[in-house]
Amino acid sequence: MPPGPMRFIDRVAIITGAGSGIGLATAIRIGSEGGRVVLVDLHQDKVEAAAQQVQAAGAPETLAAVCDVGQENQVIDTINETIKRFGRLDIVVNNAGMILYKPLAEHTEQDWLAVLRVDLLGPFFFIKHAFGAMRPGGAIVNVSSIHAEQTTPLVASYAAAKAGLVSLTRSAAIEGKPLGIRVNAILPGAIDTPMLWNNPNIQSGAEHINPAEVGKPDEVASAIAFLASDDASFIQGEALRVDGGRLSSL
Repeated sequence: MPPGPMRFIDRVAIITGAGSGIGLATAIRIGSEGGRVVLVDLHQDKVEAAAQQVQAAGAPETLAAVCDVGQENQVIDTINETIKRFGRLDIVVNNAGMILYKPLAEHTEQDWLAVLRVDLLGPFFFIKHAFGAMRPGGAIVNVSSIHAEQTTPLVASYAAAKAGLVSLTRSAAIEGKPLGIRVNAILPGAIDTPMLWNNPNIQSGAEHINPAEVGKPDEVASAIAFLASDDASFIQGEALRVDGGRLSSL
């Protein structure tokens, strides 16, 4: 990728699920444009290795943070650690997610709560506490999914959580506006990550993916970086599809 604009100089970004995939690509993108990046993931070794990649890509400074986004006390600790280290927080990318492949009739209460805790409560916790820590000009980007609009069998809890995240984005945008904080969402389609290829619908052939409609994590990261930057200063409460036109096909 050729050198781009330096849109994030003096900005500090927290990115959840940053150990791989879309999260890591976003951390590299924001870091390469001058941002200081706090990488959040569940596993210490994974997030530390990712932080080294982001630093090598040009980030002026990184912080590796182990955090279960579904635990509010850990989210508070992560934000406090960010403020202590960098003195500010400007961007949050709520990318961490989990998916469960199981028929709706076989979902248990625990299944639903596990998915909702990561995919919906996690972003809520970060939005809630970022509102108290961010200055005017801050930006939050929630990573939803095209499953929020159209879905497939076996992922009812994931699709519902991602639809809820779009609604949460709208509500947070309304309440964030007087604070000078923008909140938007992206809806990725089929992206070349383990989550895509581990889908049993795809492995069985029940769901066909056109290779031309499989995006790269870098392409999603570009959209996230745009919404997180001042280039998107007049965009608020938007849910942007990043799916290569997949949902537009008849």
